[in-house]
Amino acid sequence: MGLRKLGDELYLYPGSPGTVIKVTPAGAVLIDPGHGKGRHKDLRREVRKLGMEIRAQLATHSHADHIAVAPRIEAPLFAHRFEFSIAESPLNRELLTFGSKAPKGFLVFQFPEEVRVHAVFEWGDELFGFKTLKLNGHSPGMTGFLDEENGVIYAGDSFFGERLIGSVGVPYLVDPESFKASIEELQNYAEKGYLLIPSHGKPVDGDEAKNLLHFNLKRVEEAENLILGILQKPASIDEIAFRLMEHYDVEVTPQKLALNLVPVRGFIAELYNRGEIEALVDGGLKWRIRKD
Repeated sequence: MGLRKLGDELYLYPGSPGTVIKVTPAGAVLIDPGHGKGRHKDLRREVRKLGMEIRAQLATHSHADHIAVAPRIEAPLFAHRFEFSIAESPLNRELLTFGSKAPKGFLVFQFPEEVRVHAVFEWGDELFGFKTLKLNGHSPGMTGFLDEENGVIYAGDSFFGERLIGSVGVPYLVDPESFKASIEELQNYAEKGYLLIPSHGKPVDGDEAKNLLHFNLKRVEEAENLILGILQKPASIDEIAFRLMEHYDVEVTPQKLALNLVPVRGFIAELYNRGEIEALVDGGLKWRIRKD
């Protein structure tokens, strides 16, 4: 694997997630160093080929697959204020993903060692030649990084490639309305010709970007409508997630089911807040279309 040049002093190192590298006068800046044995060595090697050392690391968000190797790179890590506690506490990440402390080894990506955030930022800040964009919904502080000079946005997990969505069923999100708003924000940039880079998927622009964003948005809207259909009869969150996975012909494993439970809970909260569904106890906590 090698670097893909994205623009003037801007590169992408492949992976899932991919890592953006920006060369600045003071050194190289990484976005989402990622995870995996040896990845920190690979990134240092590629940066040294550019004649640089790593100055700083930026996180789109604090899920382990995006920042697990950050401590091994030995450069300050910057994260959004809402992501700080998720980055520094593996338990907080497990709470966000699993709803409680997770069984050891159950989640695919877990921090191998302690992560420290050295500085926090807000949406709209300027950092190392990037502007930080509000693209939340996937996680509380999900941030995109806009390189205006090169016309590039590293969009993190604010949208996904079709292959990844096909493997899990529903895009992973904690707030459906924020996720949809982020997609709509990115659609504005796609219309202007920006290159959009999802963490899990290939960079896209033009019609390809517009089509992929549309696919993400429609999958979320479709999932919401499917849930409303399922809730014509009372169903638990587990039952809803299972039936969504069946609908999308996704292999049902304990881990994938656990991941789908997170967006389903987000949909349930949104539908309940809009007054469209109600809760009841029927051999367990279940939900159904509201009956006035």
